[in-house]
Amino acid sequence: MKKLLLLALALTLCLALTACWEVEPADDAEDFWTYETEPETPEPEPAAKPAVLTLPYLSSQTLDPVACSDGAQQVVGSLIYEGLFALDERFEPQAVLCSSYTRSANGLTYTFTLRDGVTFSDGAAFTASDVLATYRRAQASERYAARFANVAAMRVSRGAFIVTLKQADSALPALFDIPVVKSGTEKNAVPLGTGPYLFLADADGPCLVRNDNWWHGGETGPERISLASAKDADTAVYLFSAENAHLLTADFLSETAAASLGGVDTADALTTTMLFLGCNVKTPALKDSAFRAALGAALDRDAVATTLLAGHAVAAQFPLPPVSPLYPGNAETAYESSAYETALNALLPPAAEGAEPALPAPVALTLLANAENDFKVAIAEHLAQQLTASYVTVTPLVLPWADYLAALEHGEFDLWLGEVRLTADWDVTSLVGSGGALNYGGYADAATDAALKAFLADEKEATAAALCAQLAEETPILPLVFKSVSVLTPEGMIGGVSPTMTQPLRGLAQWTIRFPE
Repeated sequence: MKKLLLLALALTLCLALTACWEVEPADDAEDFWTYETEPETPEPEPAAKPAVLTLPYLSSQTLDPVACSDGAQQVVGSLIYEGLFALDERFEPQAVLCSSYTRSANGLTYTFTLRDGVTFSDGAAFTASDVLATYRRAQASERYAARFANVAAMRVSRGAFIVTLKQADSALPALFDIPVVKSGTEKNAVPLGTGPYLFLADADGPCLVRNDNWWHGGETGPERISLASAKDADTAVYLFSAENAHLLTADFLSETAAASLGGVDTADALTTTMLFLGCNVKTPALKDSAFRAALGAALDRDAVATTLLAGHAVAAQFPLPPVSPLYPGNAETAYESSAYETALNALLPPAAEGAEPALPAPVALTLLANAENDFKVAIAEHLAQQLTASYVTVTPLVLPWADYLAALEHGEFDLWLGEVRLTADWDVTSLVGSGGALNYGGYADAATDAALKAFLADEKEATAAALCAQLAEETPILPLVFKSVSVLTPEGMIGGVSPTMTQPLRGLAQWTIRFPE
């Protein structure tokens, strides 16, 4: 009886530790347990690491590029879908599904001719009607609506896609990297695209396989890319950390889960997202453009990018990314620690001959920031410290998101730390144009409006330099940095990763991949 009792206790312990096991009933005649030997509980086998390139994706969400969420879905979609154009590392549009385009003499009408021989992954011909259907949905979407604010009409004529604008925009093609899906399939979980891969669920699970109908031909990358199902973004991070997925995109300045990962290789791609200081020109001291310009001398932008943002950003003195060929780098002013004090003192009225200099009137300003983002709080505190000098005192005003927005909308701030995702035509009218939707500081200036209009109508180095000079003189905003997005891969596993903002797997065919043994 004592022997049977020990056997029962051992089996109970075994079941408790290995809940998924089934144990056959013990046969007393064949029992091998003894009083001296404790039962051993086998360790569960570790999950096998995938031996093919594996990407996480959210299996419960659409891959429709117009409606899908940021992150994993867009990474997968970048191999399935293509736009009329693709932005390169300098944010210059490169023709993809568009073979050529013309622009009317008044700059208001574009006619896009589509590339011949392009088909969707099911073999159906790619047409201008597919472009029109996708772009009309994009026009009504949250993600892309801002790109169509200047669009008066879109139509199809003789196989071409035609766009009419409200005012001239010479950089319109840069806005049309929006991926196109086959009309009529947009409600599918995986709409059809023209890209180098197509979605498939085979015996080994969901995957991407090479698209034999791809118009471009040539090398594309691995024949099969496995997809690891995740229920949400945090699960995708877990799959990557467990090495069950091999690539992840992350905004280290916003996503805390990804920021804690170790043992990874990181390749950054510059984005169009700009951090800046905005000025409330209704504040007495900030009504003076010379005073606003003097504030710029206090800003050590390189320190913000390299130290406070851990190198995941690039300093910028103008509302253009420094990699753009339009960026007026020769107009930049090098940071000097003493320049701010000098600039402030230069604003003081000269003392009368033989009289003692009058004491300057103190200027007290608040700097509004969003409390939910630790990086932005740190930046606000750092900038407030830099801006506090001589007769100027700047105090951070850190508020929860709802209160932060309310303060902006009611103009209850002096300076504000803002973030905006610009479109690649670099239209900052919403920020600094009279009545702009994001112009919370109430700035209005006819000369600035004219410079904006001239730049958009004919974007080239001269008009960009003129606009940037106007903004540097008026200083309604103080650009700080452009953020980067990071592509993470397991340390030492993948070589040759060189992403762009919208193409995290750019050059996939040239990657070198070594799977762990």
